Amino acid sequence: MSRPVSITYRIWATPAEVASAAAELFTSVAAEAAAGSGVARIAISGGTTPKAMFALLADRSAPYFARVPWGQLHLFWVDERCVPPTDAESNFRMTDEAMLRHVPLPAEQIHRMEGELDPAIAAARYTAALRAEFGPGLPLFDLVLLGMGDDGHTASLFPHTAALSDLESLVVANHVPQKDTWRITLTSPVINWAAKVAFLIEGAGKAQVLHDVFLGPYDPESKPSQLIRPASGELTLLLDAAAAVKLPVPIGQMAGGRLELC
Repeated sequence: MSRPVSITYRIWATPAEVASAAAELFTSVAAEAAAGSGVARIAISGGTTPKAMFALLADRSAPYFARVPWGQLHLFWVDERCVPPTDAESNFRMTDEAMLRHVPLPAEQIHRMEGELDPAIAAARYTAALRAEFGPGLPLFDLVLLGMGDDGHTASLFPHTAALSDLESLVVANHVPQKDTWRITLTSPVINWAAKVAFLIEGAGKAQVLHDVFLGPYDPESKPSQLIRPASGELTLLLDAAAAVKLPVPIGQMAGGRLELC
């Protein structure tokens, strides 16, 4: 059974504006969490929009760098490809090049998935890292930032793969036959337990799948992003106009709207 969720979506004209909105969300959540509990824990994804967001966060002339509590921030990954951290396909490498090497985030607060290891071992080690940071039970991230593939996948929860039905593990090695590869990924219960969850989605190529995921029939085996129904009951979509053309809002307003999913 899926839980009811209220979706707030905001639309900007360009991908650059979406990246700015994502940087603001990251910064404000991190600052609020650090002020409240002394630590901010955020899980991030790979992709074009996060890369632009990371570059903005690292830009000392932009209105984000000085507000991020780098000394109190712990950074985690939603998923990783099974490659070394120096590989061009590595989510860690992208984040490192765009942001990490340019900001004062302590190395011990950067919690990467070890894609160079055997996938099952890497998943077990990341599970242990989450337990060490969060303790027993589901880890409570302050923010999880997600993308969405044109096949409806998110994180490395791909259609018709074993990880979709794993409701007990925190992290799994997921075989993705359609890509003939393995991935390491957080499971949907972990993502859904976060205080805030947001999708960053851009481009005309995502318009149909965005519509199908949030307005189409519930079929998470085919559209795994439908599994993302946060326990908080709130989900945020940050979209550019090209991706949002099939949502029920006049795009000329460049505003947004709400969807209620049952």
